[in-house]
Amino acid sequence: MTASASDPGDRFRDRRERKYGYDFIDEVLVRCPRCDGCAVVLAHPGITKDSETAAYGRRLRCRECGYVKDEAFGFALVGGPVDPFFQRPVWLQASCCGHVLWAYNIRHLDLLEAFVAAKLRERGDRVARAPAVTSTDVVYESIFA
Repeated sequence: MTASASDPGDRFRDRRERKYGYDFIDEVLVRCPRCDGCAVVLAHPGITKDSETAAYGRRLRCRECGYVKDEAFGFALVGGPVDPFFQRPVWLQASCCGHVLWAYNIRHLDLLEAFVAAKLRERGDRVARAPAVTSTDVVYESIFA
């Protein structure tokens, strides 16, 4: 997790690491293309990162209907309410103050919950080579705009 809260509703200390969502793409809950149930996108066990193509091997699997799709991707489009690989809508999303509040998985949702519940929100020191503007900052701003 890229941030922490000492106690829920107490303090949120943002460690300001990689915030473009990459910390959460190891498991993404999505809507199944066949049955519209909850499916998961995980790293494919047989497709590894190739140094020439920098491919991400991913498997989309639905436990409800048995749908499975395997694919290799050269990049990930991170930062919106869709899966960075298959471009399926994320499962965890809700309308909030005229915007869509979304999370890739439960860990991502826990981070957002810790931020919203905290009485004190602290920015940590910027990690070397970390981006200046972050998608999490955008999510935080959209919640409180």
